Amino acid sequence: MNNREIFDQVADMEKQIGELYERLGELKGQLSSVLEENHRLQVENHNLRNHLEQTNQEKEKQKQNSKDEDAKEYLPGEGRDNLARLYDEGFHICNLEFGSPRQNEDCIFCLDFFAKRK
Repeated sequence: MNNREIFDQVADMEKQIGELYERLGELKGQLSSVLEENHRLQVENHNLRNHLEQTNQEKEKQKQNSKDEDAKEYLPGEGRDNLARLYDEGFHICNLEFGSPRQNEDCIFCLDFFAKRK
């Protein structure tokens, strides 16, 4: 091998190393973009999960408050219990025959009264 061939091989290797270095720089830039996007998506995902959790908690509170308000809207627990006791003792609690004895049969109006207040 003469000096010219060695010089050409070294120059060729230098060119290949330059091209590889260029490609490496491009890959590094792409990797940087991917990492930034990944971080942005992780933060967004975290924020969305927190928002979803807060929304679910608020809905649960609203649902519980709605149940509490519905229960308060009709009869307090003690009054309801007293009416249930009267009905069990055989008296009507409906507005049609309130206080009159039942004939050992269920009254659909009395039962409807309980159904509306559950």
